[in-house]
Amino acid sequence: MHNKNILYSSLIFIGACILFFPFLGSVNLFDWDEINFAECAREMVVTGNYSQVQINFQPFWEKPPLFIWMQAISMKLFGVNEFAARFPNALCGVFTLVILFQIGKKIYNEKFALIWVLTYAGSLLTFFYFKTGIIDPWFNLFIFLGIYFAILFTNNPDGDKNYRYLILSGAFIGLSVLTKGPVGLLLAGLTAGVYLLLKRFKNSGNIKHLAIFITSFCIVGLSWFIIEILKGNSKLVFEFINYQIRLLNTKDSGHGGFLLYHFVVLLIGCFPASIFFFTSFKKSESDTPFQLHFKKWMMILFWVVLILFTIVKTKIVHYSSMCWFPLTYLSTYGICKILEGERKIKSWPITLGIIISCLLGMVFFLIPLIDNFKSVLLNSNIIQDKFAKENLKANGEWLGFEWVLGLVFLILSAFYFIKLKNGKQQHVISLFILSLTTIFLASVFIIPKVERYVQGAAIDFYKQRKNEDCYLETAGFKSYAYLFYSNKKPEQNTPELLSFAKQIGEKEAKEGIYDPLISFARYNVIFICDNQLNKPAYIVVKCNESKEFLERYPDFKKIEEKNGFVFLKKLHITTTKSK
Repeated sequence: MHNKNILYSSLIFIGACILFFPFLGSVNLFDWDEINFAECAREMVVTGNYSQVQINFQPFWEKPPLFIWMQAISMKLFGVNEFAARFPNALCGVFTLVILFQIGKKIYNEKFALIWVLTYAGSLLTFFYFKTGIIDPWFNLFIFLGIYFAILFTNNPDGDKNYRYLILSGAFIGLSVLTKGPVGLLLAGLTAGVYLLLKRFKNSGNIKHLAIFITSFCIVGLSWFIIEILKGNSKLVFEFINYQIRLLNTKDSGHGGFLLYHFVVLLIGCFPASIFFFTSFKKSESDTPFQLHFKKWMMILFWVVLILFTIVKTKIVHYSSMCWFPLTYLSTYGICKILEGERKIKSWPITLGIIISCLLGMVFFLIPLIDNFKSVLLNSNIIQDKFAKENLKANGEWLGFEWVLGLVFLILSAFYFIKLKNGKQQHVISLFILSLTTIFLASVFIIPKVERYVQGAAIDFYKQRKNEDCYLETAGFKSYAYLFYSNKKPEQNTPELLSFAKQIGEKEAKEGIYDPLISFARYNVIFICDNQLNKPAYIVVKCNESKEFLERYPDFKKIEEKNGFVFLKKLHITTTKSK
């Protein structure tokens, strides 16, 4: 039995490596989040300052440093590039699938564990995010492990307590806080609170249990914060806390959404697992007390995360990503009950599955054919935004066969759902294998081409400025790409620029309009446009704002315009001083 466990774990490890590591560097990093974190890691490597997170070589208090450290280590090993930025999450994907197998086997058996691995890896976003450079995969894994050990600790309320589980729970929740911030503790705390509330606080532990958890949590989760305070950087810590509070109470710029945003994200983004989630609600008499206990925690975790981020005004796809663990677990639970003949999937989830699979299949089918009908779109009034129209003019460099992927997915997924409706339950496994294969191939053949439309021209320009001693900024839109791809050096923030930024910042602070999260880049633009310069200066704007910019700053000349981006260079030194 032990050898069989090692064999399965090894096969999952090898399979995950094959899925997640190849082609990691085949596409540019995406603005904002991917490049944001990669740039923070690059600046750590450049400056040698590993204790504080920086962006544009200024303090960056949005995120704690653990994930940035992972990327910085990766960049020391593989160089500053896309592969290095994404390597930590690919590694997280490998660990996650092996951990899911081990946990699933402990709760049920090897069959359940293998299906859970397939369900998680074979869903759209759960797979794709292991191929990115954003924080959430590690953040979610740490929270899940923290809750898992809490589940083990609370599983035997009347018997002996294994305090090792409580210590591990606190440590992993602490790691989640070091990865992304206090929202890790919030999610775990709310989940545990709801569990205790439903239990009416019976056998809920004592002060000793709470003290053990808090001690473990603080040693790990608050270590960096305490060290920074002791070093005299308390301002950075307090600014970090203020940002987290603001994020929960306001709609972040460019990240709004409708009330049920995350319901739709999970339904489509976790397809096909989301379809089988609906089969998990009914209790089963064959479940053991531990299985019922684990399922209750997963239900609570799912709804706590979904409701919390439905309330939060900022809407970003990965905010609800902590739902992926309980959602795929509960989906696996329902799938296993279907395969065992204990229950049947109803007609309406199958119908919903066919609709979503057709929508996704059409997307995978039509995107590679975009160049065949882009002229129709450009000449019609369907697309009103000038910038979007110019984006569409990019050359995707399609190979010509990519549309087959969408067609095959559309036909086979509909076929498997119809078979399920006719009682051929074994086709549920075929459905997830199809989904996994499609997502993997799409990440190789479709996503890199799509990137060319949305940001390729801008990043090409930034790469041309690599290592050039110049000023470079974007105006009218937020970006981190120019920092990473131009390989900006700290000395490019000249003393004159820093002094100018400090002067304006102090003035705006007195007026109550200072926003430390976005101001420095804006000050750079003002400095470049209004002050005398002793080296080349470039501004990148979107095409629908270039005319107004050039009218306001006539000493700039358009040197190139491509796919919605206009690249401007300052022609001469202005004598106009900023007031």
